[in-house]
Amino acid sequence: MSTPTIQKTFHFTEAPPQGNFSIAERPVPTPGDGEVLVRVEAAALNPADWKITGPELIHVMGVLPLPLGTDGAGVVEVVGSGVTTLSKGDRVVFQGWFAPDKTTFQQYTIVNPAFAAKPVLSRVHELAQPPPFWGAGPSPSAGTPTLILGGASSVGQFAIQAAKLAGHSPIITTASLRNTSLLTSLGATHVLDRSLSVDALVAAIEGALRGTPLLYAYDAITYADTQSVAVRALAPGGKLVTVNPVPLSEEDKKAAEGMTIVFAQGNVHVPFHSAFGAEVFAQLSGWLEKGDIKPNPVGILTKGLAGIQDGLKRMEENKVSAVKLIARPQETP
Repeated sequence: MSTPTIQKTFHFTEAPPQGNFSIAERPVPTPGDGEVLVRVEAAALNPADWKITGPELIHVMGVLPLPLGTDGAGVVEVVGSGVTTLSKGDRVVFQGWFAPDKTTFQQYTIVNPAFAAKPVLSRVHELAQPPPFWGAGPSPSAGTPTLILGGASSVGQFAIQAAKLAGHSPIITTASLRNTSLLTSLGATHVLDRSLSVDALVAAIEGALRGTPLLYAYDAITYADTQSVAVRALAPGGKLVTVNPVPLSEEDKKAAEGMTIVFAQGNVHVPFHSAFGAEVFAQLSGWLEKGDIKPNPVGILTKGLAGIQDGLKRMEENKVSAVKLIARPQETP
């Protein structure tokens, strides 16, 4: 079967929050040198897909209408010149980018092979390769505690697994307690009730630490209250990674004096992340094969791309927990 020339896409006809969504048609792009065209079989929804504002979208995309989506899985359809690591028919997981031909809320997209991995179903290896968070030898993080706020979110689930790979212990996380079994299966040693007050959570974290200083925290949600928990729980000189640039209150600024707080842009297409991202993707197939990294539980949206709008609304209304919502673009009516 030949590759079609026209595809269906889910996009904004105007920039949000005022903009409207629609299913429309656009040309199937042609891969350039060092690129492949992937038939998108699954496109994942992210909070950024509804949180990102109109001016931000216009800045990164530059055009209307605006297709979105940056997480995908599919089958290689066309291989561009110079590509040696992928072949037509390969199944891949990949990360897209905020460019019309590289987003995932469409039936076909352009993928950089450096940011794609072949998923495998068997688990035949017994020895794990060290992840790229350190060089040769034992991890410098081994035996040190870490705190992950929002462990049941998609980012939180992978942060827990990365912390386990890096040897952190204990791994303390916050979540709805109904997700305790899932998070402990991923590597969390303590699951604390996210509905507790800031003071109660800080006290519970201190209890789990048993006097050991907390030097690392990852806030996978980053609201004012989650960030407050992190800075109050961290020891002097601690390091905090956030996923939203939320200003600190005056009280929290005092608590955070001497700490390092950084905002993580979680996309490997960002230039200063590309080298690290390529290294991660080079090892991802092995991690999946060994079960060191487990995908999120998923919730499948009906109607293909047409189901995305309802999925985004559910996420905005905080009605999604511990699952990654997935649309199947090829099933679009």
